[in-house]
Amino acid sequence: MRIASSADSSDNSRSQMIMADSGSSDEVAVICNTDITSTESENNIINTMVERGTALLKKMEISVAEADKRTGKNTVNMQETYTVYLIETRPAESVSEGGTPVAPDTLWRRYSEFELLRTYLLVTYPYIIVPPLPEKRAEFVWHKLSADNLDPDFVERRRVGLENFLLRLASHPVLSNDSIFFLFLTEEKGWREAVLETGFQDKADSRLKSLSAMFRVKNPDKRFTALKHYSEDLSTVISQLLRIRARVADRLYGVYKVHGNYGRVFSEWSAIEKEMGDGLQSAGHHMDTYAASIDDILEEEEHYADQLKEYLFYTEAVRSVCRKHELIQYELEMAAQDLSYKKQQKEELETGTVRIFSLKGMTSKLFGQETQEQRESKVAALEQSIQEGEEALKEKNAESQEFVEKAWNDIERFKEQKEKDLREALISYAIMQISMCKKGIQVWSNAKECFNKM
Repeated sequence: MRIASSADSSDNSRSQMIMADSGSSDEVAVICNTDITSTESENNIINTMVERGTALLKKMEISVAEADKRTGKNTVNMQETYTVYLIETRPAESVSEGGTPVAPDTLWRRYSEFELLRTYLLVTYPYIIVPPLPEKRAEFVWHKLSADNLDPDFVERRRVGLENFLLRLASHPVLSNDSIFFLFLTEEKGWREAVLETGFQDKADSRLKSLSAMFRVKNPDKRFTALKHYSEDLSTVISQLLRIRARVADRLYGVYKVHGNYGRVFSEWSAIEKEMGDGLQSAGHHMDTYAASIDDILEEEEHYADQLKEYLFYTEAVRSVCRKHELIQYELEMAAQDLSYKKQQKEELETGTVRIFSLKGMTSKLFGQETQEQRESKVAALEQSIQEGEEALKEKNAESQEFVEKAWNDIERFKEQKEKDLREALISYAIMQISMCKKGIQVWSNAKECFNKM
């Protein structure tokens, strides 16, 4: 799967110029594209692209070992039932071959604490596609699957998803080095206070501010625009796949379970037959086995659905990076526009001419021109303001360039991860379907042998 269409490939292969009109040909905001080589990596057992070279994974092994249901009072002093998850960490080199594993360090975390960690990472690293959390409540469920977030099967799948989330972070070349993330893994008490002390909440962009930037930015980067459209299209495609899969699961469940009726009828039939009885009874047992097998099959399918859901949620993380870029670009354009206006003001004062109709021009005609001393004083103030504006524009331009370079680096890493993960997930799902069909053929082959022996 691709991030951008072929029509945009030429834009990606050369430097991207973003022009911020500042009223002078010298003020040009230039954002350069760089060729990035993604880090070599490999998949682990739960579909996580773990970069073994990261310092954190060299130091420790990480797992979410179990979940536990608890009852307590919430922030408004009301009784509630919630789930906590046991995080286990141990030194990576602590177990020699054939030796006894070292007892892990353990701590419990609520889902809301995972949410707080991810929010902190989103704000602190706006140029990174931060891995998503598993769903808080079940989505795209078929009718026999519980949507209760305290259902044991759902809690188990979420436990796997939370472990996957932690391993995604630990395998990331930047996020794995974050000190707050390390505290999340190792310090049960005091972690929440530590993350709030970072002041990350004050840095968070308001949704209204981001929305305003999206509509008002004049020179959007074509690569980020294409990426945002791709993420929206990918979200639509994956949502459709999950809905189709849920409908198929519903029908498949009914088809398998109705085979239990074969088992019941064959058993009743065997009771009235002497020579054919044993064969009919055996065939009925095979039908019962076939009918019961669908529960395990669909439970296994849920894990493949969860892998698709992860990338459904990843699409929002991609759009978050695009929105941040739009906001930075908008601020860059506003700085350039402000500088252009100040230069125009200075020119009008120095020449005594007004380019366009303005209140200043009207008052000059009504009350006379300013004195030379007044003009010189205003020109001096404007020169100081222009100098500050040029510095501000330079800083915004540097910030924009740095953001694009870092963001595109992570986008390339994500592309490689996505293509590998989704390819392997789809192949595994196809293999599972083939295996399911073979089991069905085997059941009917066994039934045929029973009938032959009658």
